[in-house]
Amino acid sequence: MKKTNNKFSKLGFTLIELLVVISLIGVLATLVLANLSAARERGRDSQRKADLRNIQTALQIYYNDYGVFPDDQTNSISGCGAAGDSLCTWGETFASGIQTYMSVLPNDPLPNVSYFYDRVTPDDYILRACIENKSDEKAVEDPTATWCPSTFVYEVKP
Repeated sequence: MKKTNNKFSKLGFTLIELLVVISLIGVLATLVLANLSAARERGRDSQRKADLRNIQTALQIYYNDYGVFPDDQTNSISGCGAAGDSLCTWGETFASGIQTYMSVLPNDPLPNVSYFYDRVTPDDYILRACIENKSDEKAVEDPTATWCPSTFVYEVKP
């Protein structure tokens, strides 16, 4: 028997070992990416809820000034401008006359999705946001919410 002194003959991995390790890395990466996606959805939903609470506060201050909530127009707040008769644009200032209620009227974290404002009566309104996480305990399924891709909404009222 001839004994080899090649120090490289026992180093390295077999092809099977490499395939097993690569497969395990792929499975772990898939699990991590799925969990990160769900965490981003929950984070955006938390932002939406905070935005609606802030808008609700601004609407209450508006109500205290004028005795009515601002009118709605195409799912938006109408009550901006010097005379208070202009449409308030999501992502811009919510101000009427000389009073600024919000320096920036927040917009939904996702593009092409917006918040929904509907004045029911001069003393009542519904403010809604589209929720991505369908298992959210405060989300309500509303099949009539055609403006919401998931049809799950979170709503606040005065």
